[in-house]
Amino acid sequence: MIESIFKQMTELFQAGSVSKNLSYYFSIDELKRTVFLDPQNCRVEDGKTTDSADCVCKTSAEFFARIWNEGYRPGIKDFLSGAIRSNNPEALKTFLAAFGKDA
Repeated sequence: MIESIFKQMTELFQAGSVSKNLSYYFSIDELKRTVFLDPQNCRVEDGKTTDSADCVCKTSAEFFARIWNEGYRPGIKDFLSGAIRSNNPEALKTFLAAFGKDA
């Protein structure tokens, strides 16, 4: 299920939704993906393909699916409990908005 989410990202990306190049590294259970966004494009690559992503996100497949499919937005409790970890939670909001999934 999570793989299909990443496969559809290039189609769902909304051009013009980001103003600069951004990179995201996702570690979702055993699945690892790097997503590059620029003002006009979205590119998804298998594995960790950058040493310094603007945003790193680690969570479970169940939690990621809840965010993507059900519109759940993690709160401070989720970060403190470790249900989701990120070095840049604000960038995750930008990521979701780039696919029309505003908070």
